[in-house]
Amino acid sequence: MKYCEAKLGRSFIIRLEDGDVVHECIEAFAQEHEIQSAALIIIGGADTKSRLVVGPDEGRAEKIVPMTHDLKNVCEVAGTGTIFPDEKGKPILHMHMACGRNDKTITGCVRTGVKVWHVMEAVLFELTDNPAKRVFDPVTGFKLLQPDA
Repeated sequence: MKYCEAKLGRSFIIRLEDGDVVHECIEAFAQEHEIQSAALIIIGGADTKSRLVVGPDEGRAEKIVPMTHDLKNVCEVAGTGTIFPDEKGKPILHMHMACGRNDKTITGCVRTGVKVWHVMEAVLFELTDNPAKRVFDPVTGFKLLQPDA
């Protein structure tokens, strides 16, 4: 386990609107407001054909191949995530979202494009005074969180 301490900074209440792509809008907001690190929660509706990363094709494969899932209909959503900068200082969102309709739910990462259906509401809590970064890991191909970077 690796960790660092952070302090709470500003808090923002954000409304995403119909057709917005979640990760693109949140990352642009963070860039615009000079937010390097944050935690956030989100609720609302995801539109048809939104795409989630739903896991690796094989759990312990040498090469990680992500599986994706396209939503076949509008879904209710609840999600949580973090923002930390990459090696170049760009804030990167890592958010997982549960998307449900009727008696079925799918959970995954929003990185491949979750589109807002009418509205999503997010509350973002800025984290300040910390060295954490997302650093590219050649083994997994992911930008992994390094709290003690």
